[in-house]
Amino acid sequence: MGLTKVKVVVKSLETGIGKEVELIVDTGSVFAWISRSVLEELGVKPRRVRQFKTIDGRVVTREIGVVTIKYEDYEGDVEVVFAEKGDAQVLGVTTLETLGLEVDPVTGKLKYIGHLAL
Repeated sequence: MGLTKVKVVVKSLETGIGKEVELIVDTGSVFAWISRSVLEELGVKPRRVRQFKTIDGRVVTREIGVVTIKYEDYEGDVEVVFAEKGDAQVLGVTTLETLGLEVDPVTGKLKYIGHLAL
């Protein structure tokens, strides 16, 4: 299966300003990562700083904020990483679960599965 890319609307909770962005769906990533320039353009404010271990073993420090992400008819508020130059823009598993979505392995598209009370 190849990469799954989706267009979502990212909206600032602070300003209400939104913008469509294309993200790679990465079920191995916990968070959504969106470029700092996009988040700053929308007026998203960092709330905390976290460290992340990369696939090659490096530790990187990034700011975290909260945004609303909308994909088709599905919308939710999620933590987002302020991606720096060289970071991929991705839609992680927490966002998928918040929106009630999963990647269909046959089509490579996102499909609604609902929310699980686990």
